[in-house]
Amino acid sequence: MGGSSNNNDSNSSSSSSSSSEELQSHDLEAHMQLCMQAFQMNNYVLQCLHDQNNDAIRVGSVPGHVVIKRDRESADNNLFLDYFSENPRYNDRQFRRRYRMSRNLFIQIVDEVKAHDMYFVQRADAMGRFGLSTLQKITDVFRMLVYGLPADATDEYVKIGESTAIESLKRFCRAVVEVFGEQYLRSPTPNDVERLLHIGEQRGFPGMLGSLDCMHWKWKNYPTTWAGQYAYRS
Repeated sequence: MGGSSNNNDSNSSSSSSSSSEELQSHDLEAHMQLCMQAFQMNNYVLQCLHDQNNDAIRVGSVPGHVVIKRDRESADNNLFLDYFSENPRYNDRQFRRRYRMSRNLFIQIVDEVKAHDMYFVQRADAMGRFGLSTLQKITDVFRMLVYGLPADATDEYVKIGESTAIESLKRFCRAVVEVFGEQYLRSPTPNDVERLLHIGEQRGFPGMLGSLDCMHWKWKNYPTTWAGQYAYRS
């Protein structure tokens, strides 16, 4: 009887210990699964935050922005053949009328502005495609200044977007002030006044220091009999 009781006690204690070990193993597996789920969730949250930060600082396409394939290279070549080749399609008189200055003076301004601001230097993008040339940007600026055109008016010919045209205009005006301001954007000296009066007298306007181009000035009740008399006169 005593021996049988001891055997039963030992069997019950061994079964209870094995059950305890199985329970502990099950709890450990459940704990490991919870830790793995928490780790995966943590990684997911970190990835979402990383993607949001990248989207916030990314400089790329603007949502809703329409990309237009303008063929800038052909437009640049066409502009060069029109005005700046050895035998341009349009002569010096037509160049002066459209740029309000001689070709040589325009080229001098282009060279000075390009040397002053690298924005006007033609560069290639990451795909190896060349951007707008110096002549395209500054020609667009001159068309806006000469004719009072809006920023997108020359897109069909020069192939330049509105925002780029506005940026080119701002940078060109700043460069002109910084490059030529000390010499030309100042009050005339006595020698300047004497020289200008002499030029005016030779042209039949004695005593005239200078004149303004008023072709873009709106004149109410303009006499129709005078129409065309003062158009494109230097």
